[in-house]
Amino acid sequence: MTLNAIQAAIPHREPFLLVDKIVEREDNRIVCSKKLTGDEFWFRGHYPDFPLMPGVLLCEAAMQAGAVLLVDHADGVGVPVATRMRDVRFKRMVRPGETIRLEVTLDEQVSRAFFLTARVTVESELAMRMQFTCTLADISGQMAKTKETA
Repeated sequence: MTLNAIQAAIPHREPFLLVDKIVEREDNRIVCSKKLTGDEFWFRGHYPDFPLMPGVLLCEAAMQAGAVLLVDHADGVGVPVATRMRDVRFKRMVRPGETIRLEVTLDEQVSRAFFLTARVTVESELAMRMQFTCTLADISGQMAKTKETA
């Protein structure tokens, strides 16, 4: 699926959109990818002599993929926001020029809470795994207030 489909699903935009392609999509599973060109802002300052993608951004990329998955489960009521991360494990460094593969599964839904598992790989090597929880938040009122004060 295209970048337009991703942007229709989640509010993230450049320079903080960390998903650029939907590779596979099922009811409770999604696989997305992000090609890292090396021009991303974090590579300039995160170990400039040996640039690495920060682990927290690997987590964010996985949660963005999860948010794309949850659009079909949200019934148009709110946007997914992270409420918890558990058992986060970093297994491999991610470097400029690599493509990360983000696989997220929806394990359970309880009311407006979604429990997910994520795996981030590079060329079939595990880079990061975690479990996380999202809930649906109504941000429309906050967005309108922000536009009014701008």
